[in-house]
Amino acid sequence: MTNIDSNSNRLEVDIAGIKFKNPVIGASGTFGFGREYSNYIDLNKLGGISVKGLTIKPRKGNKPPRIAETPAGILNSIGLQNPGVEVFIKEELPFLKKFNTVIIANIAGNVIEEYCELAEILSDTDIDAFELNVSCPNVKEGCVAFGNTVEGISEITKQVRKYCKKPLIVKLTPSVMDIKEIALAAEANGADAVSLINTILGMVIDIHKKRPVLANNFGGLSGPAVKPIAVRMTYEVSQTVKIPVIGMGGISSGDDAVEFMLAGAHAVMVGTWNFVNPNACIEVIEGIEKYLERYNYCSIYDIIGKLELNG
Repeated sequence: MTNIDSNSNRLEVDIAGIKFKNPVIGASGTFGFGREYSNYIDLNKLGGISVKGLTIKPRKGNKPPRIAETPAGILNSIGLQNPGVEVFIKEELPFLKKFNTVIIANIAGNVIEEYCELAEILSDTDIDAFELNVSCPNVKEGCVAFGNTVEGISEITKQVRKYCKKPLIVKLTPSVMDIKEIALAAEANGADAVSLINTILGMVIDIHKKRPVLANNFGGLSGPAVKPIAVRMTYEVSQTVKIPVIGMGGISSGDDAVEFMLAGAHAVMVGTWNFVNPNACIEVIEGIEKYLERYNYCSIYDIIGKLELNG
């Protein structure tokens, strides 16, 4: 057990040199730019916010319907709808900087040059870190096309690293044969941390219309259904790389978050459950705190990677 002064913040965690007051981050794609949630929760209490995926130009996203409920989560095909990086810098970032929380810019593009341009532009702003989106399955070009091979993720991480002046988190797709080798490739080419998992491609069919529910036919599955897969991959990656791992996928409670942290995650992102319960992130923070109290741990580091496998 770590011996830490009782007045210190035992939830504080360091990722790539950035101090997070606690390990709970609003996940990109679900938390927007925080405006809607600021009506329900105090954003100052969050460890961080990973904003909606940003592209160079504004994107309308895919045609509706774009979201379908499933028995244990949702299927989405938003298609990276966002106002573009200029609007983010002028309108959304000043709003976010009113709050005492870490701001992570999730960036996406069709070609590597667009990622590099975004990294160069945003490096001169007040964001705290980047999340490289090479794992969104809901666009026809870019994103997961870079993230599902060792060669692809190596090249894009190496190129973006040249323009990125702030910590670089690479968000991994679960749609690969071996996520460990993908994580290693990101680490070897300049990633300061990795986050996982993005959604898993799925389909929901309207049996009466005999058509897929989503206009795009397929979408990314998230929510409780994917949690066991995400926990397993978080464990595998944390055992493989030396850089910090941020886990996500189906987290709806403090206990869920503790699972990820025992598996090796330094922090967690909460996504789909924000739609069910706008107070989800706050409740996850409180749940982690209660777990530390229950077992008399002095620091969040007392549980990170402390999983003991069965013999």
